[in-house]
Amino acid sequence: GLSQYSSDPRTEWDLSAFSTREQVLEAVRSLRYKGGNTFTGLALTHVLEQNLKPDAGARLEAEKLVILLTDGKSQDDANLAAQTLKNLGIEIFAIGVKNADEAELRQVASEPLELTVYNVLDFPLLSSLVGKLTRVLCTRIKERSHKESTGSAVKDTPVNTGPQLSPTDLKISAVTSKSMHLAWSPPLRPPKKYRVVYYPSKGGTPKEVFLEGAVSSVQLSNLTSHTEYLVSVIPVYGAAAGDALRGVTSTLPLSPPRSLRVSELSHNSLRLSWKAAQGATHYLVLCSAAPDGAED
Repeated sequence: GLSQYSSDPRTEWDLSAFSTREQVLEAVRSLRYKGGNTFTGLALTHVLEQNLKPDAGARLEAEKLVILLTDGKSQDDANLAAQTLKNLGIEIFAIGVKNADEAELRQVASEPLELTVYNVLDFPLLSSLVGKLTRVLCTRIKERSHKESTGSAVKDTPVNTGPQLSPTDLKISAVTSKSMHLAWSPPLRPPKKYRVVYYPSKGGTPKEVFLEGAVSSVQLSNLTSHTEYLVSVIPVYGAAAGDALRGVTSTLPLSPPRSLRVSELSHNSLRLSWKAAQGATHYLVLCSAAPDGAED
């Protein structure tokens, strides 16, 4: 599967899109470069929510690997999003080109870094990595699969999806200028945890909270006023995530003061009064002389 990103991530094709090597190579040849910003954190969140789910071809019992290819420093918090993937057992390989920030690559990648972090000076040099990276990826998959098959713990993640694994009926209520309340109906099979991700629809650093699987509501606070937010509620089952429940809503604008009145005028003073703005802690009053010809 492949997603391309700038300020907004875009899925080019899902894991289940092609069934032969030739089809994949043809899709790569037809790919068009997407220029723009570098919101790596948003892209990693997109991969988790959109590309690593059963509907997109991700098998819950299969090992999950993400290869990040970037030519710049992220303009949002890539480390937070990467840590979420790693906490779910997803292994990240980071490849930098040209202006990539190597310190950031090392933060994002999984351990051991000598196997998961690569950096080249220009795009044509990526070809020199193919052989080594292929061997490393295949070896890591075999190691992880062997560890799973020989471990004493039995994986209890079911392969099927649907109402058993997906929350439903997201309700967003009590919306103010800086907060909102989310509630949902839990899936038939309660998850171990919920991951709630929220961020402004016009771009911004995703924020997230983790909840215990028995909880089915959360209060989001410290939001920006008059802003449209995208929210996702993701059930987490061990090292796999079920289908996300999504919604969108806008916070209210900050309350303005109302009914401005002017009184007690003199040659060098005047009195202003107004109805208070709800929640205001201070007021800033600006005064300037009217331009010539304007109303005094």
